[in-house]
Amino acid sequence: MNDFTTRRAGDDDIARVAPLFDAYRSFYGQPSDVARADAFLRERHTRGESALLLAERDGDVLGFAHLYPLFSSVRTARLWLLNDLFVADSARRQGVARALLDAAAAFAHEQGAAGLMLETTRDNGPARALYRAAGWNEDASQWYSLPLE
Repeated sequence: MNDFTTRRAGDDDIARVAPLFDAYRSFYGQPSDVARADAFLRERHTRGESALLLAERDGDVLGFAHLYPLFSSVRTARLWLLNDLFVADSARRQGVARALLDAAAAFAHEQGAAGLMLETTRDNGPARALYRAAGWNEDASQWYSLPLE
């Protein structure tokens, strides 16, 4: 049994998640800027543009999943993009990432979504194994991107 809980973040949680969100951004090569991380999360939350889920133990944030709403015209349904998933180094290999994936699935289901989607690099073997173990399917489609900055 896990000694942590998962839940949707509220207004008072943003400042607590921001340092971990900053660590996530740093992991992907961005310069550390906790104030920027806080402002970004706060704006998404205030505008209702995303759903931020967190895992916590004794008041400490262990990890987070950040989801953005999408819509499928073909399916005429809402989807959620699980854009960010991160677990603090000290909390890895304790089931936190899997719990956050499960919480994201439960959240999307409660919202009436038709599905969830995420993207990861082909060389991220541990993440891909985790997603498969959590019941996610690896699609044959290929995303394309167009940088605008």
